[in-house]
Amino acid sequence: MKEGTEMGVTTHTPDGSPKSHLEGNDPDQPRLRLDLRGELRDLVTPVTPPYPGPLVMARFAALFLALLAGAHADAEIPGCKIRITSKALELLKQEGLRFLEQELETVTIPDLGGREGHFYYNISEVMVTELQLTSSELHFQPEQELVLQTSNSSLGLRFRRQLRYWIFYDGGYINASAQGISIYTALQLSRDPTGRIKVANVSCQASVSRLYAAFEGTFKIVYEFLSTFITSGMHFLLNQQICPVIHHAGMVLLNSLLDTVPVRSSVDNLVGIDYSLVKDPVVSTSCMDMEFRGAFFPLAQGNWSLPNRAVEPQLQEEERMVYVAFSEFFFDSALESYFQAGALQLSLVGDKVPKDLDMLLRASYLGSIVLLQSPAVIDSPLKLELRVVAPPYCTIKPSGTTISVTASVTIALVPPNQPEVQLSSMIMDARLSAKMALQGKALRVHLDLRKFRIYSNQSALESLALIPLQAPLKTMLQFGVMPLLNERIRRGVQIPLPEGMDFVREVVTNHAGFLTIAADLHFAKGLREVIEKNRPANTMDSGASWRMQTPQPPTPEQHGVGPKPDSNPDPPNYRTSGK
Repeated sequence: MKEGTEMGVTTHTPDGSPKSHLEGNDPDQPRLRLDLRGELRDLVTPVTPPYPGPLVMARFAALFLALLAGAHADAEIPGCKIRITSKALELLKQEGLRFLEQELETVTIPDLGGREGHFYYNISEVMVTELQLTSSELHFQPEQELVLQTSNSSLGLRFRRQLRYWIFYDGGYINASAQGISIYTALQLSRDPTGRIKVANVSCQASVSRLYAAFEGTFKIVYEFLSTFITSGMHFLLNQQICPVIHHAGMVLLNSLLDTVPVRSSVDNLVGIDYSLVKDPVVSTSCMDMEFRGAFFPLAQGNWSLPNRAVEPQLQEEERMVYVAFSEFFFDSALESYFQAGALQLSLVGDKVPKDLDMLLRASYLGSIVLLQSPAVIDSPLKLELRVVAPPYCTIKPSGTTISVTASVTIALVPPNQPEVQLSSMIMDARLSAKMALQGKALRVHLDLRKFRIYSNQSALESLALIPLQAPLKTMLQFGVMPLLNERIRRGVQIPLPEGMDFVREVVTNHAGFLTIAADLHFAKGLREVIEKNRPANTMDSGASWRMQTPQPPTPEQHGVGPKPDSNPDPPNYRTSGK
């Protein structure tokens, strides 16, 4: 194509010869312009989606906000969190295996009897003499499970034998050994309707690879040949007995231990605490996290609750056995509850007021006292009353924990058999530093007065007159009131742990809006001791219940032959051998 020539199309002349029409620069050559873009625009009609109107958009926005609000309302913010890490499982495994050994030693195998040809046998009084659980592992498994695995364990048995072959009879006791015992147990943990952590389900798989019975006596070789019938039957029954023992231990005994964890209990005669779980425990491969409501409430107002608007506590570490986190809401609900119960007030009268402070107050208000013109009133005891006027609140920062308090201070004379005479009323703003510590399983707080200010709610002039009282009142609060307050709260509040377990070697760390306590666990009591103490009264004897559930094989007497279990083991028409 020549330079300056554009794309063209080819048409045909009337005689049928092709004729090319080029869109070039030649003015004498006819042009055929094809506007492809215009042709396509005419052929294809664009479809424009309908634009939603403002009313539809408003409805969608309202629905979206409602869903967000509902999701936020359903997700309750916990005031307390506890994380148990895999570091604690080694301690729990040691105590758990000791408890499991004690439970499996109570296995009751029903009497075993039967007939094979001319061989009759009856096995009774089966007892577990020894149990060794080896190669055990305890670990977390997602889906809320705690898994215990044991392998290559052994079990020692002793039972009474009554055997007859043709005219020969043998009776005595036999020692047997079950080898290659493997147990797989998974405990599913969940939140029950009351908010308590429970073992919701126990899955179990158990197997015994072999059972060996050591026969003795004159016919030892014969009995070892015929013992296959006995050992196979006992092998089958032993396999059936292990899992019922574990299921009973998990669903009944371990749940009785978890019943000792406080859920909704009283702290003292004024205030209680709610430690109910807000959702099921969250289990990962390395830890288990539990979220508790962690809210105090006045006992006189059982349904009272404080909205939780605090920062949610966070747990990130896994180096120690256990971590506990408390938000500002945990402490605010305690302060609010005691305020609602009317406990945040203190009255000092007469000898309870320090003498130095008594003299200073009388000198400060000498003018008001003289104006009373009554010797009985002038010489009457002095009264100092502190009353918190608004709920105190807690602030947790990395630098420390503080509690802010606003109270009224009233100074009055209390003449006997007469109405008290008020000398002054002022407002006190105080800031207390709070030091947290775990002792055993109790969270304890020690308070110190850091900042103090008093002022008059009547006039600025009276506030200036109160300046000389700042230092002595602060000293009185520091050495007279704070020890009384710390003595009242010395007991602390229990952390939701089962009975028999305590915290040791704790370390407190402050964060923005919450604090965490890292600690290790210690068994102050054995697991068996606590479970026996809290065992349900209506729980049947485990051996009796399993014995009723397990079908018993026929005894020789049911076949019409063989000696009865309570008959003379050496009948005169039988030869006896062995023990």
